[in-house]
Amino acid sequence: MVRFGPAGNCKTFYDEGHKRTIEAPKWLKENNLDLYEYSFGKGFTLPDDTAVAIGEEMKKYGIEVSVHAPYYINFATPTDEMAEKSYGYVLESLRKLRLLGGNRLVVHPASQGKATREEAVALCKKRLKILKDKIIENGYTDMYICLETMGKSAQIGTYEEILDFCTIYDRFIPTFDFGHINALTQGTLKTKEDYEKIINRSIEVIGEERTKICHIHFSKIEFSAKGEVKHLTLEDQIYGPNFEPLAEVLKKYDMQSSVICESKEFMARDAKLLKSIYFSNN
Repeated sequence: MVRFGPAGNCKTFYDEGHKRTIEAPKWLKENNLDLYEYSFGKGFTLPDDTAVAIGEEMKKYGIEVSVHAPYYINFATPTDEMAEKSYGYVLESLRKLRLLGGNRLVVHPASQGKATREEAVALCKKRLKILKDKIIENGYTDMYICLETMGKSAQIGTYEEILDFCTIYDRFIPTFDFGHINALTQGTLKTKEDYEKIINRSIEVIGEERTKICHIHFSKIEFSAKGEVKHLTLEDQIYGPNFEPLAEVLKKYDMQSSVICESKEFMARDAKLLKSIYFSNN
């Protein structure tokens, strides 16, 4: 079954008088959603006891929770000292994820920096092998590391690069951020076949089992020549991508993905729309 939910708390959630994330699970259930992605993008500010309490509410209302690791993780950093910090950020994210009761951690792999693309990708791959060992050593083999496709040309994370990284470890799965892919490739995601090409390539590289449970981020994104500029809502008529052809592909391949909506401000409202599109022809 494909599940749907927002990345964080929607503007509607706050407009209705809610103030704290612990109120989100009940609200999501009432809005017929079943996922939630908690972000540590800017750092770790969630106390452990609050994480446990939120996790208990998520479980009570049948909401699956994923976590987004800090945005400043960079496995292509020139220094081993900075790489050690990135390993630490992943491990701390996994610890918090376990407290929240989830098993999916979304990670931005790297930035290219001053290195060549080939150098940065090779270094990132080397560091992800070390990360695999640290994950195993620290007892997080029940977790999925969802490596995300990125939206800017200066970032490491084309879908081909991500699939290659996922060959390192069977607990690495792709986060296909189709808004990012569309922005990076200047608006190429238009048809069912455009999406199918990515899913078929994933099956070819990492197999059907892991492809079926891939993580998905979806939103419309404004882009320039260098890729992603900003997230939009599904109401936007200028930039893509559109969800309808992807919904067809998700059904055709009997995908079991988690679809997290990252629309600007109205993530939950748009997640409901994505869900209605998916189930409208089921």
